[in-house]
Amino acid sequence: MRNKITIIGAGNVGATAAHWAASRRLGDVLLLDVVEGVPQGKALDLLQSGPVDGFSGRVSGSNDFADSANSDVIIITAGLARKPGMSRDDLMAKNVAIVKSCTEQAAKHSPDAVLIVVTNPIDAMVYTAYKVSGFPKNRVVGMAGVLDSARYRTFLADALGVAPRDVNAMVMGIHGDNMMPLVRLANVSGIPVTDLLSEEQLKAIVHRTQHGGGEIVAHLKTGSAFYTPGLAAVEMAEAILTDSKRVLPCAAYVDGEFGFSGCFLGVPVILGSGGIERIIEFELTAEELTALKESETAVHKQMEETGL
Repeated sequence: MRNKITIIGAGNVGATAAHWAASRRLGDVLLLDVVEGVPQGKALDLLQSGPVDGFSGRVSGSNDFADSANSDVIIITAGLARKPGMSRDDLMAKNVAIVKSCTEQAAKHSPDAVLIVVTNPIDAMVYTAYKVSGFPKNRVVGMAGVLDSARYRTFLADALGVAPRDVNAMVMGIHGDNMMPLVRLANVSGIPVTDLLSEEQLKAIVHRTQHGGGEIVAHLKTGSAFYTPGLAAVEMAEAILTDSKRVLPCAAYVDGEFGFSGCFLGVPVILGSGGIERIIEFELTAEELTALKESETAVHKQMEETGL
């Protein structure tokens, strides 16, 4: 029996995630949206790429949450996207209502699923999904660190003139301006980037990573990033569905790890069939802990604004 992946929200991020999931042959894909015809049309278009791409899984669209029943993984992308001049926090109130409604229905029909939340502001939205679903903390995870780390690795690779796949670098903390791209541990095939780039170059790359989403929004003007966010969510889903024990930076519920508790924070985790199997702790410098504390403070502020 094939895996079932439901993607809630048939906008740019959701449709792109459906594309990546189908192309990676992860199982049957359901694209779900409240707008009649949109998920059906996009799903049919994607299904028809099967003979060309070579996948044989079912791709379907629906407006009925009942069709999502018995999903193994549910990716929530539904919500408003940023426009120029908007921060992720500006989306808070409207997206809380959207994610709350989607989570209630998703949890009702797939009580054993793992939820991956993509909707911004991610750290607050994954907290919303956690509170509303009643799922254990290991089965609710936010997509943030995979995307931010991909941007970080891209900028480092570009500055060094190397293949992005050979750059190992990670971003921790909130998905926002207070995110923490780790410089100390970033490397190219084991060679520290601090040996290859100047302090000024690294500061510029860290700043660009922290504002990477806004840079894309400024270019697009009527929307936000979707290719990499969609793929980042699917990379997480793939790790869960294949039980591959990938170590990925994700928004996970911390309960004492790194000295923080009671919130979702971007940290390295092991993803397997049950969702988050373990948060990987390691020693941080005093400066890094201070930066992570700034993220935690910002996340708690967002949590309060959800009203949950």
